[in-house]
Parts: sequence; C-alpha cells; structure tokens
Amino acid sequence: MTLLDDAIGVLSPGWKAARLRSRAMIQAYEAVKTTRTHKGRRENRSGDQLSQMGAVSLREQARWLDNNHDLVIGVFDKLEERVVGKNGIIVEPHPKLTNGRIAKKLADDIRKKWGEWSVRPEVTSQFTRPMLERLMLRTWLRDGEVFAQLVNGTGNGLTPSAGVPFWLEALEPDFVPMNSDPSLKLNQGVFVDDWGKPKKYQVCKSLPVAGRQMETKEIDAENMLHLKFVRRLHQTRGVSMLSGVLMRLSALKEYEDAELTAARIAAALGMYIKKGDGQSYDTDGSGKEEDDREVTIQPGIIYDDLKPGEEIGMVKSDRPNPNLETFRNGQLRAVAAGSRLSFSSTARNYNGTYSAQRQELVESTDGYLILQDWFIGAVTRPMYRAFLKMLITSGGIKLPRGLDMDSLYTAVYSGPVMPWIDPVKEANAWKCQIRGGAATESDWVRASGRNPDDVKARRKAEIDENRELGLVFDTDPANDKGGTSAEAKEPGAPPPESQRKK
Repeated sequence: MTLLDDAIGVLSPGWKAARLRSRAMIQAYEAVKTTRTHKGRRENRSGDQLSQMGAVSLREQARWLDNNHDLVIGVFDKLEERVVGKNGIIVEPHPKLTNGRIAKKLADDIRKKWGEWSVRPEVTSQFTRPMLERLMLRTWLRDGEVFAQLVNGTGNGLTPSAGVPFWLEALEPDFVPMNSDPSLKLNQGVFVDDWGKPKKYQVCKSLPVAGRQMETKEIDAENMLHLKFVRRLHQTRGVSMLSGVLMRLSALKEYEDAELTAARIAAALGMYIKKGDGQSYDTDGSGKEEDDREVTIQPGIIYDDLKPGEEIGMVKSDRPNPNLETFRNGQLRAVAAGSRLSFSSTARNYNGTYSAQRQELVESTDGYLILQDWFIGAVTRPMYRAFLKMLITSGGIKLPRGLDMDSLYTAVYSGPVMPWIDPVKEANAWKCQIRGGAATESDWVRASGRNPDDVKARRKAEIDENRELGLVFDTDPANDKGGTSAEAKEPGAPPPESQRKK
C-alpha cells in the first residue's frame, strides 16, 4: 500500500479497494500483467459481435483457399470422407411394438421408402442424399454454416420423389443476410424470441449480388435446418472452421509459391563464360570484340571455342530448399491441431509404425465423431423425422396395430467409423468382443461402414441361392444351418469334415 492509496482511500474507499484488488490479481497471475515481451491480447466482444465483423470475410478467404490451395482442398476432402463418407449418414429405423419387439415390417417399409427418396431428395434433383450431405458438410466447415429449407406439400411445381412430397432446399450462408434490427428482434438475419431461440429466418429469394437490393422472404424456424460452427455460447451465426489457421495456410501457400518460383529460376540457369584479363581480349582497337559468339547448348556438348584466358563456369543455386519439407511438415502439424485432422491425413504422410499410426488414427477419429454427431443432430435427424412425418401423412405407409407411437421416430444414425489398419487384428478383436457379450454382430457390421439389415438380407439371399443350386451338403435338411459355397460337394466327394459323423 502506497501513500497514493492512502490518499485515495480518504476520498473514495471503494476506489482504493479496487486498486488493491487489481494489484493483488496482477501479483497472483503473471499473464494478467502486460509487459514488453507479453502483449496480453484480450477479447471482450461477444460471439455475435465477432461474427458480425468477420464471418463474411473469413468464409470468403476460406472459399478462395478451397479453390486454389491443394492442402485446403485435401483437408475438406478428408473431412467429407471421414465424417459423412461415400454412403452418407446411414439411418436404421427402430420402431417398436407395445410388447417391446421391433416392428420389423414397418422398419423395412420405412427403410425402402427412405432409400428411394434419397435418390432425389432436393429441389434441383441434381444430388443424391449422400452427395447433398457431403456438400452441406463442406459448406458448413468451410463457410461456417449451412442452411436447408424443408419443403413439403403439393402445388409447388416439384415432382414428389418416391411418392413423398418432401424435399430439401440447401442454401449457402449468403442467402441469409447479416441484417439486424433490435426493434424487430432480428439478429443477423434470424428473428429470435426473448430467450434467443430462433423463430424465423430472413432469406433472399435468389443468390445475393453485391450492390443490389435483394428481395427476401421469411421462413419459420421449424422449416429450416441451420448447422453452424461456433466456439462461443450465444452466437447466432457460425464462422469458418479455418478461422484459427487461415493466416498460417495463406502464408504457407505464398511461401511455397516463392520457393517454386526460385526453383524454376534455378532450373533455368545455365553456364557462363568467364573472361580473362583485359590483355587477353582480341579487339580491333575500338575496345569491342571482333564478333559476338553464339553457343548452342545440347546434351554431351564439347565446347572448344574458348579464347585465351576464358573458362566455362556453371551457375549454382541452393534451390530447391532442402529444408522445405521439414518446415512445411511443422506448419501442417499446427494446421492439423486447429482443424480436428491428423497430421498424416493433412500432409498425406503415412510413414510410421503400426502402433504410431493406430494411435494417431484413434485420436483423430474422436474429432471426426464429434463433427459427425454435430451434423447428425442438426441435419440428418431432423431431416429423417420430417421425411417420416410426411411419409405417414401422405399415406406412403400404414402403421401396424400395437405400435408404440413413442418409438415411431426412433432410429440409429451411423456414419464412417475408424478404418482398419490391420484387418486381421481388428477382426479378431471384434470376435472376442462378440463372444464376450461386449458387442453385437450389428456393431461389427456398422464398424465396417455397412448397414446390418442389408448385410443380413444379402447373406440370406446367398444362402438360399446356394441351397437351391445344391451347393450346401447336408443329408438332413433339418440340420442345414446355411453353409457356404466352401462346403460344396463335388460328385463322388466325401461329406465336409464339419458334417461327418463321429
């Protein structure tokens, strides 16, 4: 406590107490004190203030990199593969009867209709559902958010897919302007209630063009899917996933371009002729050489037209930079840390032992699953439930008696899972889990990225076909457990060992 503190205390005890508290805090936390070497940068703006100021710029920069930077293209390609995959998010309906059993026929009917509808699920009829989901995922992560209007009913000029009058209209974030009006409770294109819950969205009727006033419409929140990438609570609009690594990626591209230019210049440099001293020059007295020589360079050339005092020299360069890959890999490790990717996937560098690769794969898979859960919760689940509601309303399926209505919309959602580095080891591990009761056959099938019901249906069809063709040997049909073609009986051959009587 200083004399100044005592003087302030006489006039304002509260001010004195605040000064003492601040001084104690600075002494307790070194990071609070700003010094020459510690800038102590701070951020006291809200998430909405940050997105209002920078969301548009961030997504435009990310789009440019996605168009021109091979590393960024590879990052988003890999995220598409690991979060959504080639088959999209797999949906397995699980409606139950009141007795607790699965309503199998109803589940099969829903699955068939869902598969048919997935061929042309959106208003432009250009994309299948897996294609649309991958595009929406890429837009979400690159631009920070993506929207999709749920369109249902007839009389709108659209042809129902699979007989279900339901479609999606996917929209880039440009379609929802960043307009705000506190009197209307309009916050960055979203009308909210007193709790901050979205009620309506302000949407442009066509793709916005800079400098032009666009006509807008309002869409109820119940008919709009909004998937946004946020790192703050109370943030209405999303920002690009690359917000923290954009500068590093841009600088890395510029650095690599400069290195490439330097390498091209070095590759274009050739030889030179080193002249002798002035007395060796053959001139006509005017100080100029008698003639200008032209040298044709070709492989294996032997040049024997050097004059006295001259010699051949080669231009040398330190390009390509031998340290470029090491520096580049260090930068890519930092990029991977800020984008939920593994370094191997970012750099496409898969060197390392099995244990190291598996450890990296396990850690990165958790990040993929988090993004996958985010996507399912905001897009796939509400999309499936809206589809099923319209399917029932339009009479596409009939609900059976004894159906537990609380389970009607129940489903299992799954996407790509952790791939297998060593299939034999992975398969043996699954066998142990199934035999020990820690997993099911369906879990095993899902782990390979397939639908359990589809696999079982194909297995049954194959077994039935083998039985019809006589490829299954069993003298007693009652004991026939559906052998495979490996148990086929050749004419005159003894029964398979597994079926011989002991």
